[in-house]
Amino acid sequence: MVLLCRLLRVHRSGFYAWRHHPESNRSIEDRRLLSLIRASFEASQGIYVSKRIFCDLREVGETCGVHHVARIMREHKIAALWGHKSHRFHYHKPATAAPNRLSQQFSMQMPNEAWVTDITYIRTFQGWLYLTVVLDLFSHKVIGWLKKSTLGKKLYWTQS
Repeated sequence: MVLLCRLLRVHRSGFYAWRHHPESNRSIEDRRLLSLIRASFEASQGIYVSKRIFCDLREVGETCGVHHVARIMREHKIAALWGHKSHRFHYHKPATAAPNRLSQQFSMQMPNEAWVTDITYIRTFQGWLYLTVVLDLFSHKVIGWLKKSTLGKKLYWTQS
């Protein structure tokens, strides 16, 4: 044993201490804390970040640091899910504008004389939802609408 300790440049007392306790106190504590972190993370359905999990652990009486929790989460690849994707704008060449046929005259005398449309962006947890609505200017009623997850050029709408 003495020769092996000299070769590895380890003190004999350290070798024998390791033989009786091969796992350090820190790794034992990290393993215990990991089970609490996983329980808190699963209870939050995967949306809590390290600061929120740290607050949960403090509420149950654990004494640990926020950076300690973050390190354990990073080492075990526990990462929070984001609620929604950010909308990225894609800049293309501008579309040609349709001619202004109404000239700001929005009161019509007969039904189906003029229809107008509008597009609205709605943020959801799965991403953006695009809602297109077509209105009759005479009755101000919805003629048709379309909801899609992508903004396409064609309008396949549902008549109401």
